[in-house]
Amino acid sequence: MTRQRPGWRMPVDAVERWLERERDAVPLWIPVAIGTGIGAWFWLPGRGEWIAAALLFLGLAAAGVAIGTGRRSGRALIWFGMLAALGLALIWGRATWIAAPVLERAGLHRFDATVARVQPLPARDSARLVVRPDAGAGLPPAVRVTVADKDMPGRVSAGDRIRIRAWMMPPAAAPVPGGYDFARRAWFDGLGATGRALPPVVRLSGDPESRDGIRQRLNAHVRGRLEGPAGAVGSALVTGDQGAIADEDAEAMRRSGLAHLLSISGLHVTAAVGAAMLIVLRLLALSPTLALRWPLLLIAAGAGALTGIGYTLLAGGEVPTIRSCIAALLVLAGLAMGRDAMTLRLVAAGAAFILLIWPEALVGASFQLSFAAVTAIVALHSHPRVRSLLSARDERWPARLARTGLSLLLTGLAVELVLMPIAIYHFHKAGLYGALANIVAIPLTTFVVMPLEAAALVLDAAGLGAPFWWLAGLALNLLLWIAHAVASAPGSVAALPTMPTSALALSIAGGLWMLLWQTRVRWLGLLPLAAGMLAGVMTPPPDLLVTGDGRHLLVRMDDGEAVLLRGRAGDYVRDMLGGAAGEDGALGEIAEASGARCSEDSCWTLLQRGGRTWRILATRSGTMLPWGELVRACGTADVVISDRRLPPQCRPRWLKLDRPGLRQSGGLAISLDPPRVTTVIDPAGEHPWIEAVRAAAASAGRSRAVPEDRKAGLLRQ
Repeated sequence: MTRQRPGWRMPVDAVERWLERERDAVPLWIPVAIGTGIGAWFWLPGRGEWIAAALLFLGLAAAGVAIGTGRRSGRALIWFGMLAALGLALIWGRATWIAAPVLERAGLHRFDATVARVQPLPARDSARLVVRPDAGAGLPPAVRVTVADKDMPGRVSAGDRIRIRAWMMPPAAAPVPGGYDFARRAWFDGLGATGRALPPVVRLSGDPESRDGIRQRLNAHVRGRLEGPAGAVGSALVTGDQGAIADEDAEAMRRSGLAHLLSISGLHVTAAVGAAMLIVLRLLALSPTLALRWPLLLIAAGAGALTGIGYTLLAGGEVPTIRSCIAALLVLAGLAMGRDAMTLRLVAAGAAFILLIWPEALVGASFQLSFAAVTAIVALHSHPRVRSLLSARDERWPARLARTGLSLLLTGLAVELVLMPIAIYHFHKAGLYGALANIVAIPLTTFVVMPLEAAALVLDAAGLGAPFWWLAGLALNLLLWIAHAVASAPGSVAALPTMPTSALALSIAGGLWMLLWQTRVRWLGLLPLAAGMLAGVMTPPPDLLVTGDGRHLLVRMDDGEAVLLRGRAGDYVRDMLGGAAGEDGALGEIAEASGARCSEDSCWTLLQRGGRTWRILATRSGTMLPWGELVRACGTADVVISDRRLPPQCRPRWLKLDRPGLRQSGGLAISLDPPRVTTVIDPAGEHPWIEAVRAAAASAGRSRAVPEDRKAGLLRQ
């Protein structure tokens, strides 16, 4: 009599057969598992949830043990669960280990400091200095100060001693939900405060005529040979320093999908390594003795590796550069061993290395964009049908040119599709013509601009680089023309409001499922990918956006127009609020909108949502309103917003958003149908930078507290 297998074994056997067919793709999920644990720590609010997530991951590993280590499914569950728990422990431990003091209260400070790093910002006529204040200055060990060029005491370099008087403040959280969280970045960078220097800045020691660092000197040299915007973009292509690029040019590069050319990444490192290998190999091959007796390919690979490492150090060691350098080194190792190293395993190894050393890089746009793009490119060109279609063959040059153009088009389309949800999540915008722009821009940059700049830099040693600089300037101006033409084309950019993190997670999970697996099961990834993209596209824009200081308010009127409370808001505020609201055009002023009544001191806005009328009251000046009138107005308003403290008797029907309340919540996104509030600072959040922001808010509240017996009198004045 045949013994019937238990019912639960049948699906396990099916998974086992599938994993056997996918055995070459299973190791690609190692960085995904580590990233799952890291992402869970960032997404979940507090210690209880982190511990629960770690136990869940370990439970997956225990389930794998129950299935059996002799099965691929069991081993896969064990490794995934253990690596996810490792990722969570890594980021939790790193965030705790690097903890440094954070300034609790904004104020004016005068202190002596040692310069640790200099970042010139020529486009803004200033520079950012990371300095280490002396002990006893009452400041954290490392702070960032912006200094205007006119106040700079000559050329300041790392190691100089300076005396600064600056208004310093704690690192700021995101101004509104979905905005850039500088507090989180500052925590992992070890920065405890940021501020702007007031004149004069005095050099205490250091040679004012000392030579700048190699990177600064190279930037200055390139900008000295190439004038205007071409010089700014040319220096960024060489060193990755984008501080000299004008805002309008940077925006055009972003809107046209060409911004990736400005950060040193795979394109630049590959060009540098490839050029070094080619030059060394051709020079050594001129000698018959060396060509016959020496391993020239191995020597050329070593020269390429040294070039890649040196270029990475020169470019500042950012995540995309390090990732590209690691990938290049793995490629060179594969070439030296006679293997094809351009595989998804190479990408997975680079991602795993970055996450093990810098786990916080996972949530940065740079890591997500660079690895998503490389994974898409390698997966596309590894597919047998695509490889067969695009592989080189003996044919006439028009056919070869057409095949190259098709390759660039398919690559651009794949990259644009993969990067779209990430770009929408981080920047609230996605370029629609980027694939077409990259067809011209990538070859122009790789095969024209960069070789011309490299030749010009080399020939400048003999004073012969001028013709090459002239040609490079023409090519760079053409690149900028393409960027501006594409950026200004109708419908070039899709703007969407802040995308939920869950939607991004679904999109990335679906994309990885499709890119990493090889069998037909990969198409199941379309379900989470489509769900994530649909959730992102269908996310309704908020009706109200309030910044964390209460000074700025964006209101979406009944006709769909987005207007600002303060018409004199600067470009930064307009771009930040417009991006979070999914607005790409100019923002109007609330005083000119129908449905609003404004005086110099306050504005009433009536909004029709959910079958009822919402009454919004916002103050917009420093003038104290009459106490009785303010209290009566609060009682008839649904939402009251102010950048100062409101009296306890001010009791609106729903939300009271004054200075004390906003210190605890941070910026807010408010939807009225149905009523929903999203805050920057999670009330249950226990991430260390959130606790630092909360402590700074509490300190600011104590420093500005007014005794109860004086409040009514002040309000009546």
